Amino acid sequence: MPPRFAVPLAAALLTLTAAAGCDVTVADDGSGSSGSSTTGNKGSGDAEAQLGKLTIAKAGSMSGYSREKFPHWRSAGSNCDVRDTVLKRDGQNVKLSGCNVVAGSWVSRYDGDKITDPGKADIDHMVPLANAWRSGANKWTTDQRGDFANDLDDPQLFAVSASSNRSKGDQDPSTWKPELESSWCEYAQDWITIKSVWKLTVTTAEKSALDSMLKTC
Repeated sequence: MPPRFAVPLAAALLTLTAAAGCDVTVADDGSGSSGSSTTGNKGSGDAEAQLGKLTIAKAGSMSGYSREKFPHWRSAGSNCDVRDTVLKRDGQNVKLSGCNVVAGSWVSRYDGDKITDPGKADIDHMVPLANAWRSGANKWTTDQRGDFANDLDDPQLFAVSASSNRSKGDQDPSTWKPELESSWCEYAQDWITIKSVWKLTVTTAEKSALDSMLKTC
């Protein structure tokens, strides 16, 4: 069964913002700065059920991989892109110039670090691009991989500290977990959601680590 490839709906929201012109505006959606997903956090029971349905397979080869095969960031309105969309969604007191995020504050869900410069925030792919490649995305088309890299409908993109994102790299939960143990439950739920939605495989060690993280819920 092929993965679901949906056109991100959140991008359309910024188009309306762009129409307001290039004046700096202030946005605070009141959602907090944790970057919490609206599609994750369905409870450990649901996540455990999803995890049990994932296909277990050895990690595939990295042969042929490059980040360019996962085109990002896509345009999400005049003078802004998916990166700006995530920054606006995850931040507090966000200031825009047109629809470009130019200021605000963010709390990294992985280590609790506070970020006050949007240029110093990284946008993390919950399931890293290289991990996706090794677990099935190597068989997708470039357009499909672009849908994955820009997925705003599922818990795939989050504003985090650069240090935590670089530490994570392309590792799965068997070799890397967030510094904040309090985030393990949500992290595991979101990882499982992405693997499930996009029909990606998991390794035996990865599945075991996810099961252990769900026990913190």
